[in-house]
Amino acid sequence: MTVLSHVTLPAQLEFLQEFIQAVSSCAKKQGFSTKKVQEIELATEEALVNVFKYSYPEGTGDVEVVCTLEGSTLMVDIIDSGIPFDVTSVPDPDINADISDRKIGGLGIFFIKKLMDDVRYRRENNKNILTLVMKKEHS
Repeated sequence: MTVLSHVTLPAQLEFLQEFIQAVSSCAKKQGFSTKKVQEIELATEEALVNVFKYSYPEGTGDVEVVCTLEGSTLMVDIIDSGIPFDVTSVPDPDINADISDRKIGGLGIFFIKKLMDDVRYRRENNKNILTLVMKKEHS
């Protein structure tokens, strides 16, 4: 596994673009298509905004974003030491239900799962580690 980039910044919206730029740059340098790069950016943005909003209810903390490459698969680890939250345990919303019957929330996580090839979560050393996985298409 090769580490392509590692960025640690405060979990605040004002730093979102720096995180996205680092991830985007990694994907582009590895030859991912424009469409795949955009999907990676969108999923990363959604995941980071969730961390910014919900991870640190008592104040603020940092977020690490680590891009690694394993073969032709890009992995984006989003690491925070906020409250434990396993996004993979959230059931998919019933998108076919009438809008008035739908529960609030959960669409962002659903969106992340649909955009990425795989989404993994683990809690290690009191940290949330969300891994977004994207395989490169071979032409």
